[in-house]
Amino acid sequence: MKFCWAQYLLWLMIAVLGAGSMLSACGQKGALVKPVVAIEAADSAEHKKEQ
Repeated sequence: MKFCWAQYLLWLMIAVLGAGSMLSACGQKGALVKPVVAIEAADSAEHKKEQ
């Protein structure tokens, strides 16, 4: 069975993009956004300090 150069290119792109996405996620910790509950609690605590 003969392979086309485009098929090799497809597999190469899949491998490169897959490895790149795995490596870009290395070292990420915790949530990427702050929870809304924590922000509201901090705002209410600051409001109580002002009074």
